[in-house]
Amino acid sequence: MDEREFGRSGQKASVIGLGTWQLGADWGDVSEADAKAVLETAAESGVTFFDTADVYGDGRSEQTIASFVSGRPDLHVMVATKMGRRVEQIPQNYVLDNFRAWNDRSRRNLGVDRIDLVQLHCPPTPVYSSDEVFDALDTLVEEERIAAYGVSVETCDEALTAIARPNVASVQIILNPFRMKPLRQVLPAAQEAGVGIIARVPLASGLLSGKYTKDTVFGADDHRTYNRHGEAFDQGETFSGVDFVTGVEAAAEFSALAPEGCTPAQLALRWIIQQPGVTTVIPGARSPEQAHANAEAAKLPPLSRQTLDAIDELYDRRIKEQVEGRW
Repeated sequence: MDEREFGRSGQKASVIGLGTWQLGADWGDVSEADAKAVLETAAESGVTFFDTADVYGDGRSEQTIASFVSGRPDLHVMVATKMGRRVEQIPQNYVLDNFRAWNDRSRRNLGVDRIDLVQLHCPPTPVYSSDEVFDALDTLVEEERIAAYGVSVETCDEALTAIARPNVASVQIILNPFRMKPLRQVLPAAQEAGVGIIARVPLASGLLSGKYTKDTVFGADDHRTYNRHGEAFDQGETFSGVDFVTGVEAAAEFSALAPEGCTPAQLALRWIIQQPGVTTVIPGARSPEQAHANAEAAKLPPLSRQTLDAIDELYDRRIKEQVEGRW
């Protein structure tokens, strides 16, 4: 699989990576065996970038990745984690002492002395404007606790603020055919600055797979049930902030645009990696079959102008009004 570079850090990631939120929690139960099978299949399919966080299953996702990677020393995989969501979300908690403590825990979970990439995990907006925060992150690099750092953001404004910081290596942002606003300013700014873009929530929490109906029911422990209206964290993380009924209807139209031999999910992933400035996209997978199918999207030919225009028209007509004002 093709790899793209995080310009500022020189690190490389497969154009399709693997998001591992689902291997920890909040997507229903995934067994240890199933989690290992997903990681194995992703790696064998050419994926070289795993994205996790200290809060996914309270460390379970990090530990599962560590167990897998330690058993496969032949593989070269870049592992990115996140920190900051295990405490009250106030700017005062984003200080060097806490960073060191959080980093120590993640390094233990991942079984490494130095983490490839650590990202602030959607912190409070004022954090992005704090010199002390980024000085502290620079210190973690100097102490060789981390190789590079980035941020995971909720809004385009947060992304642009982070990109202006000279040592930010990456910005992780929601980007998919139901969330297009980052295309206008964020991706061009990142490309010019050499900042990697990690596209998350690429299937709008599964909507873009085209498999759901208005009657689909998710488990009580699935964020697509308990966070549908932003009850637990930012609403944009669930279905990209689109209300479920609208999302299902729009997803049916989106599915009809898939070229022959391409699933709706693969269409969404192909659309993302075709956008200038995207470094990697991180779909999750609950089964080896999903992991393999996601990776196969990298082999698809570029989408035609006709298909791209149809996706744009669908977004403008059904989705744009719901999401652009908030994120």
